[in-house]
Amino acid sequence: MEHLLALVQAHSVVISATILLVAYVFIATEKIPKVTVALLGAALTILLGLVSQTKMADGVLNAHYFINFVDFNVIFLLVSMMIIVSIATRSGMFNWIANELLRLTKGHPKMVLFVLGLFTAVTSAFLDNVTTVILIMPVTFFIATQLDINPIPFLITEIFSSNIGGTATLIGDPPNIIIGSAAGLSFMDFVLVLTPIIAVIFLVIVGLMTFVFRKQLVTTPEKMAAVANLDNSKTITDFPLMIRSAIVLALVILGFVLHDITHIETCVTAMLGASFLLLFEKPTGILKEVEWNTIFFFIGLFIIIGGLEASGGIALMAKWILNVTQGSQEATAMIILWASGFISGIIDNIPYTATMTPMLLEIENVMGHDYTYPLWWCLSLGACLGGNMTIIGAAANVIVSETSAHHGHPIQFMKFLKYGFITMIISLALSAAYIYLRFLH
Repeated sequence: MEHLLALVQAHSVVISATILLVAYVFIATEKIPKVTVALLGAALTILLGLVSQTKMADGVLNAHYFINFVDFNVIFLLVSMMIIVSIATRSGMFNWIANELLRLTKGHPKMVLFVLGLFTAVTSAFLDNVTTVILIMPVTFFIATQLDINPIPFLITEIFSSNIGGTATLIGDPPNIIIGSAAGLSFMDFVLVLTPIIAVIFLVIVGLMTFVFRKQLVTTPEKMAAVANLDNSKTITDFPLMIRSAIVLALVILGFVLHDITHIETCVTAMLGASFLLLFEKPTGILKEVEWNTIFFFIGLFIIIGGLEASGGIALMAKWILNVTQGSQEATAMIILWASGFISGIIDNIPYTATMTPMLLEIENVMGHDYTYPLWWCLSLGACLGGNMTIIGAAANVIVSETSAHHGHPIQFMKFLKYGFITMIISLALSAAYIYLRFLH
């Protein structure tokens, strides 16, 4: 055993990189549940001594203790927001908002497309993308039936909108939570830097989808009237719960906004909101709805990447990218933006972002904060917007695709790629221009 551990230590970079690469392959192919892959990889990383099992070493805190590599800001923020959203959804408040917006469209199909996209984008900025599309899909199928229109144009627009909208805030997409925690970026940093370009990208992409699907977005005046007169009086199923949830959600978001003044971490603010709402609920019922698969996937992933970081592999990656770009900030930024977009279109953007984050921290150690600051935004924009390229590019895409097929409207991989590839290229091109003009010019 000692001989094996000595061998592992001698080749720690290669072995930790191999574990990460093999985990990536299994996560991408989805032959084994990704949470199983992540936990198996984490257990192997600890067992081989790539990270330490012990908290103390020679009477001092062990820097390579495996728990040190798990970012609990990310874990607690995710769990707390899942609890808040789960409780709030039970009241029917989100469906009520969606229906009210649809009534304003008077049933015009192009306006319905824009409103469904807008609701999805704005909601995705504050709730996770999967929750948002699960909320909006029943409304979408109902409206498509009322208007006698194929729901696929609406569903594809919602997929794009969820990934675009989720990019705008710290809590909108898991990659942003990872980036914000590692880089020390606040909720308002994300809003002030990313919301302007995300608003432009949203308008351009929804405009493009309206043009692309224009021949399908037609119906009769009678069918339009049915949508204009939607009965929304019974959508709220629990009024006291709705009031309670709305107040807590508003206060939690206010807490995120005031982080720079209060210095209370976002995960603590979210935990306060979640624990208050749980006072009025049966915790066992609510906790069953938390996506524990996702939480343990994150934990396993952090430990695997911790092995590569502890071995010095992340530092080597950072050195390599700086050599390739010869230290040029513009070249490094564009490589990170475009590579993140294409890679995240093919594989899950969460492991990709979790791998890139320590690399950017290493670049920051070498080149300084001012050099690295724009790179964080390139990583966020690339990783989140790249999810629009393929139907497997983000979890929300897969959920919409499977649900649509179940309703008799399958979205073929190549058909989605045709729209997704153009959407991603336009989104990244606009992002590249924005990053260059705002930070690099």
